[in-house]
Amino acid sequence: MTELSISLDVLTATLRDILVAHGCSDTVANALATNCASATRDGSKSHGLFRMAGYVSTLRSGWVDGRAEPVVEDVAPGFVRVDARNGFTLPAHAAARSLLEEKARQNGIAILAIRDSHHLGALYLDIEPYAQAGFVALSVINSMAVVVHPGGNKPVYGTNPVAFAAPRGEGAPLVFDMATSTMAHGDVRVAAREGRSVPEGVGVDAKGSPTTDPSAILEGGALLAFGGHKGTAIALMVELLCAALVGGQFSFEVDWSAHPGAQTPRTGQTVILIDPTRASTPLAPFADRVELLVQSILGSGDVRLPGEKRLACRRAAEAGIVVDAAQWQSILDLKDRTSA
Repeated sequence: MTELSISLDVLTATLRDILVAHGCSDTVANALATNCASATRDGSKSHGLFRMAGYVSTLRSGWVDGRAEPVVEDVAPGFVRVDARNGFTLPAHAAARSLLEEKARQNGIAILAIRDSHHLGALYLDIEPYAQAGFVALSVINSMAVVVHPGGNKPVYGTNPVAFAAPRGEGAPLVFDMATSTMAHGDVRVAAREGRSVPEGVGVDAKGSPTTDPSAILEGGALLAFGGHKGTAIALMVELLCAALVGGQFSFEVDWSAHPGAQTPRTGQTVILIDPTRASTPLAPFADRVELLVQSILGSGDVRLPGEKRLACRRAAEAGIVVDAAQWQSILDLKDRTSA
């Protein structure tokens, strides 16, 4: 396998140009390209360059508006709503970020609810900047229905990831991002593309029978929630927070059948932001308490903290992001598809 080393700036600029060529505004293209390039830098195979074909295919299908301008609504002292207007979630989130932070500083906590939006990127990148600014952040997002309820034979939930970020007294913030399904849908697609099986307990085929064949899961089958009924309950909670609360679609309501090639779920996202200085004063600083817990965990044995692999990849990428040459060529070829 031939590999190339590409700088983050070059990677981002290239992806931005491709997205603009397929109908995104500069603002939208920059948000998507930054997320995609950053995920690639961090070693996230299922949310980096792998997602570009999906972005392009979705834009070409007419399912999403790549030039949508989100409408930010200041609805309560601690509540911000955004109508993404059938655009991507990332620029909608960016448009509300400063107001959300202002409200969290004023009230100690604030909520952002985004509706009519499309998200295909890495969720941890949405909230990591908040922790870098001293906030505690929690975000949930639903997607297209690919997960069954225990005992059911029809998918009703999305993979419905949960992302959490908190500042530490020392070092990078503590950040994690996990699907409530046994495996992220993107990872199943990667396994199918690479001809690998998935572990037992990940999903079922079209008949509802357990399978380790990723193609069987993707083609008429479904994923399972992690932890059985416990993970399912969290997936259900995410649906309520991202659809019932924000006025978006439930995962099972996503219908892109009239738009062949669409891959981005048109649903919603909720972000909860907390200013820990309000909670901890005059108690011990929150970040120091986080650090105490982290050090206790690290001293408990041969352990690894959430996000350590991602941070290691990020450090290694300072000298250049290593990508597969064939994959990179397939990315470059996407720009030529504008007239196809």
